[in-house]
Amino acid sequence: MLASTLMLIALLCAGVFIKVPYSEMSPGPTVNTLGEHGGEPVLRISGRKTYATSGHLNMTTVRVTSADYNMNLVEAVYGWLAHDNKVVPHDTLYPNGKTEEQSTQENAEEFSQSQESAKVAALRELDIPVKSWVIVSTVGKDTPAEGRLHAGDVIKAVDGTPVKAYDDVAKLVTKHEPGEKVVFTVVPAKEQAAAEKADREATRTEDVTITTTKSDDSGEERAIVGISAGTDHTLPFTIDIELADVGGPSAGLMFALGIVDKLTPGSLTGGRFVAGTGTIDDAGKVGPIGGIEMKTVGARAKGAQYFLTPKDNCATAARDVPDGLTLVEVDTIDDAVSALDDIRAGDTDGLPKCARS
Repeated sequence: MLASTLMLIALLCAGVFIKVPYSEMSPGPTVNTLGEHGGEPVLRISGRKTYATSGHLNMTTVRVTSADYNMNLVEAVYGWLAHDNKVVPHDTLYPNGKTEEQSTQENAEEFSQSQESAKVAALRELDIPVKSWVIVSTVGKDTPAEGRLHAGDVIKAVDGTPVKAYDDVAKLVTKHEPGEKVVFTVVPAKEQAAAEKADREATRTEDVTITTTKSDDSGEERAIVGISAGTDHTLPFTIDIELADVGGPSAGLMFALGIVDKLTPGSLTGGRFVAGTGTIDDAGKVGPIGGIEMKTVGARAKGAQYFLTPKDNCATAARDVPDGLTLVEVDTIDDAVSALDDIRAGDTDGLPKCARS
């Protein structure tokens, strides 16, 4: 017995000191987009009539261990056995040696972009016009475009072909061979900013000729100029989303639904507790996210009855559904609004529920 006890103690000590390349995910905070957080409204809309809301439209989060956290074997085993936690390879959360600072910066940028897309998707769902244009998002250092194009320049055409969507830019540039010239017709960023401030349309354009170079990534060789294109918008009124200490793009759907609820008479939820997750693009398409199992657990723990689940996450989420929580499959913001209409009316039998594959 003494030998067994000593062996057990030795194994436990070894488990504490043996480090393993894993990280842990667990349920994070969930916040009602219709309510307040830290004493401030999560959604603040000015310049447009808003309406009283009720119930919950909660965005959900996942808490993860930091990039420099060294998990030991005992913690890993405990995490594998625990129902509410999930242990994953460290590189799943921090690929290619990504640091904590880099991850935080990337999450902040994704969170900011998700807010803008949520605003646009919500207004388009309500048929409220939104002005949009294609811009230069970033210019790479030591690339042909450096000093020729600038972040915020509005791209009107490439080689005389009008640009209607941001991905048109890459398609038009890659029609060239590396070393060929490409002509960008742009409204300079300063001109665009002045026009927006004066509430007028920018009309002064410039033609900028750039010699392409070949791509240096691992993909197929192609012509590039060293920019990334994106979309900018002007909203007809002000929408502010105030939520600190949250990152990533996964709150987009719930922000959009909160905006829709505040801009329409009546309650979108009918007073029910609805939570959910999902990225969203400007057109209202809902995309998958990570850590879905942690988010459903966290939502149910707070009292959620229904969980709006991205279509591509449904099969995974349905493997282990917390008791009392109904997973509702959504692929677009329109799907989500329709589901909320049924939930509000109490007509839940026909909801598109997630099923195990």
